[in-house]
Amino acid sequence: MKNFLVKKGEENNRIDRYLAIKAEELSRVAIQRLIEEEKILVNGKKTKASYKVQENDNIIVEEEMPKEIELKAQDIPIEVIYEDSDMIVVNKPKGMVVHPANGNPDGTLVNAIMSICKDSLSGIGGEIRPGIVHRIDKDTSGILMIAKNDKTHINLSNQIKNHEVKKTYIALVRGMVKENEATINMPIGRSTRDRKKMAVTKNGKEAITHFKVIERFPKHNCTLLEVKIETGRTHQIRVHLSQIGYPIIGDTTYSNGKNEWGIQGQCLHAKSLQFSHPITGKQMLLEAKVPPYFQEILEELKSD
Repeated sequence: MKNFLVKKGEENNRIDRYLAIKAEELSRVAIQRLIEEEKILVNGKKTKASYKVQENDNIIVEEEMPKEIELKAQDIPIEVIYEDSDMIVVNKPKGMVVHPANGNPDGTLVNAIMSICKDSLSGIGGEIRPGIVHRIDKDTSGILMIAKNDKTHINLSNQIKNHEVKKTYIALVRGMVKENEATINMPIGRSTRDRKKMAVTKNGKEAITHFKVIERFPKHNCTLLEVKIETGRTHQIRVHLSQIGYPIIGDTTYSNGKNEWGIQGQCLHAKSLQFSHPITGKQMLLEAKVPPYFQEILEELKSD
């Protein structure tokens, strides 16, 4: 955690510009990301990247300054779903972090992609996030697209921002979901009780999740859902489903994590992406296979 007090003569600078000067370890892109994640507070309150600092503002950066990380290509097996000269789409396994960070300097998706793509990755995501357009949690498996050049990165980012990318997940939740289909529209922000967690909060950002029941399993008191999201808030699906009383099986953060299969990491899989190819405009619908551990659980449930 770092603390900064704005001095006379430093006022009226955008906060992202101010911190980029004060905290040389952080890029402006990283600062904007931390603001988005509500890890930068001004006088104890969340802020915006466009906020202009004022004299005596107390700014707290609620994250350790990143240590220098040597980014290197690593020959890590990963399933490639689609690849061309502009992008690559992969099936990220559960347990793999998307990009290097403190505590996870290597063994990440970025390290694996660098080995496959060599130097062909966009630089917009920053030095430790080359090509990364969007993310899924470490313990969520499934489909991810990576940009090989900046033009592709900008186009895909805009499609996501404009809700033109359709993301579909499957989730196994605890409890018998009553509705056949429903929409959860509850704002999500950082938890005031635990800053490492997200929560449904009055002052959070808009978050919309749609789900429909694929199958119910009364014997095991669980339900398989198809989930689609309009927004992409951190931990959105996990928070929303837990909030309405149906936590994802295996999720140790938003439920007690106990499950009869002893699964560590939530039973949540990013199944498909539908989008326009960033260069050709062709409509793309790509799917990622359900991982073996998840498939085995589903087969056991259906056999019962």
